[in-house]
Amino acid sequence: MSEKKLSKEEIIEGFNKLRQEQRAIATKIAELEADRTEHGLVMDALKEVDSNRKCFRLIGGVLVERTVAEVLPALTKNQGQISSTVEMLNKNLLEKGKNLNDYREKHNITVRGENPSSGGNAAANAQPTQKSNQSSGVLVSNK
Repeated sequence: MSEKKLSKEEIIEGFNKLRQEQRAIATKIAELEADRTEHGLVMDALKEVDSNRKCFRLIGGVLVERTVAEVLPALTKNQGQISSTVEMLNKNLLEKGKNLNDYREKHNITVRGENPSSGGNAAANAQPTQKSNQSSGVLVSNK
């Protein structure tokens, strides 16, 4: 397979694009992990509540009145879907990290200020951040 010789700028641009994609995946994983944790907290709170008690759920920006019995299964299903999405994104992140390392080796790229033994996979090792002002989407009425 013949490949066109890339200029230094094109090589750097390709590398930065791969790093940006890797960071985007890591950011999405962190957001979904926070959502999954939040779902778990709400589900734990609702398990202690009478199933006929009314609660409010935020769906697409609209507050909808439901009962705990209607909301709890939906939350469980959503949490499962979030978990499977996080699992898929983690696989994508590992693949992107391998692609990035292969690209670095192929084009002999070194990053300033980076420990050469780290492999440049800093985005994969980033700790997820928690959002503090995010609503849970479920309110329980006191009546």
